[in-house]
Amino acid sequence: MTTAPDIPVSGGTDASRSMSRRTMGLLRSPEWLGLIILLLFTLMAVLGYGIFALHPHLMPESPAVRRFYASSFQLFARAHIILSAVVLAIPLLRRARLRWLGAFGAVAAVSFLSEFLGTGYGFPFGAYEYSSLLGYKLGGRVPAVIPLSWFLMALPSWAMANVVFPGRKGFWGRILLASYLLTAWDLALDPAMSFLTPYWIWEATGPYYGMPWVNLAGWMGTGIVLMLLLELLGARDWGQELSVPWLSAYYGVVLLMPLGMLAAAGLWLGVVVTALALGLLTMDLAGYAESATVLILLIALGQVLFGAGIVTWSM
Repeated sequence: MTTAPDIPVSGGTDASRSMSRRTMGLLRSPEWLGLIILLLFTLMAVLGYGIFALHPHLMPESPAVRRFYASSFQLFARAHIILSAVVLAIPLLRRARLRWLGAFGAVAAVSFLSEFLGTGYGFPFGAYEYSSLLGYKLGGRVPAVIPLSWFLMALPSWAMANVVFPGRKGFWGRILLASYLLTAWDLALDPAMSFLTPYWIWEATGPYYGMPWVNLAGWMGTGIVLMLLLELLGARDWGQELSVPWLSAYYGVVLLMPLGMLAAAGLWLGVVVTALALGLLTMDLAGYAESATVLILLIALGQVLFGAGIVTWSM
């Protein structure tokens, strides 16, 4: 009687070991470790919102818990922006040193000016005002963390667009696509932060969860100016030192906060619109750039399922 030849299993073992080494390499990388911490913080914040903010009867009857909940809307929004800034600063300082500071200052200044005009004169976003939830206001109107948040998503938007439209010939394509990516973020951000929670209040409401359509035009116009500033202040030089897959994942993780809130609250129109807006991008990407965008969409899909699970569990 003959026996079947042994089938080598070393290939699977080698693959497992290779995956394990890559995983450990990511955990030892300060950039990826910071991103994982940001992801965990985001998931915790969305979980807390989905369970306790939407279902306060589930909250323990404890004075300490009630006091913490009362301050949580201030704490988590500010902490998310600050933590996101710290995480982005890690690769910037390690790879680009201090060459990005000029661009950061310019983006912060111009975004503050846009917000200051918007909160005072209704241009370019429409008339609105910020509540006190985001903390100290510059000029009495714009929370100090807001100009910072513009830079946090402007840079990864530019980096992803730079892969699709590289070089001098792709200049205007890069500027427009980067501005589009920045604006797509607001499709989830605005419903989460002005419809679900009162971080800012629109004076004249519009059809998209209270947001007027002119707001998107204001975002696109402001985005174009910010991307031009990044170009003029050397992003094509120091920006090449940064990892596009990492920046793409960072974009996705930052997006998770508002997108997860929408999913948890069952605002599926906002989830679908945001997913479609980013999904359109995949038709223009190939190879390297496509994989980065697919990563964003997979993370977003995971957050949608996570939010759906919260809603189901809480009912």
